[in-house]
Amino acid sequence: MIHMKKLQTPNAILFLDFDGTITCRDAVDAILETYAAPEWLRFEADWRAGRMGSRECLRAQMSLVCATRKQLDSLLDEIEIDEGLVALLEACAAHELQAHIVSDGFDYCIRRILGRASKRVHALLRGARVCASRLEARGRLWRTEFPFFQQACAHGCATCKPAVMRLLNHTNAHSIFVGDGLSDQYAVESADIVFTKGRLATYCGEQSIEHTPFNNLEDVAAHLDRWLVSRVFTEEEVEERASA
Repeated sequence: MIHMKKLQTPNAILFLDFDGTITCRDAVDAILETYAAPEWLRFEADWRAGRMGSRECLRAQMSLVCATRKQLDSLLDEIEIDEGLVALLEACAAHELQAHIVSDGFDYCIRRILGRASKRVHALLRGARVCASRLEARGRLWRTEFPFFQQACAHGCATCKPAVMRLLNHTNAHSIFVGDGLSDQYAVESADIVFTKGRLATYCGEQSIEHTPFNNLEDVAAHLDRWLVSRVFTEEEVEERASA
């Protein structure tokens, strides 16, 4: 069953999570599972239990990673992109919607993985912002930074997604969020329309947050296109609504 809030105009901005949403596998999890000391699981458990924020968790976990840039790149090159990404970005382009990537994960991983995407994806993402944590190689060790934002939010998020969404929404347009994980739980509370899968879908169900479940980004594209088409009004209809 599809759950969507009734909005008055098709004016909106799309915010996309990256790991597990644009990609078919979480890049950070892949790195930790392959190259981190086993203690990373203890920090993961503390984060999932709410005993620490994702910023503190990621900083501690990535300090346990020992891998060369070549090793990390090779691992990232195995991570597939959801084939529906093109369809979703094309739906946004057709309806003149802005699309941005907002991630707790790392810019290094996003650049490497999207670097293999088609020319069409690169063209459709032209002008899109990528707001994520920062990862830099230091020999076999890796340094983390969290530019969004320098001052941690109340929840200790690696990237404060609600704040980024407000920052990029200059016209106070309706916000659409697409995600899959627990790091997205605060973003869905700030969005007007929510598409979910995985743990995020479970969370939204438990918290009675309206959401549309999806299996892949092609599903999101189809739902979004139908909604946008249904909300397109003629100039006369807009004027009637404005004067009502």
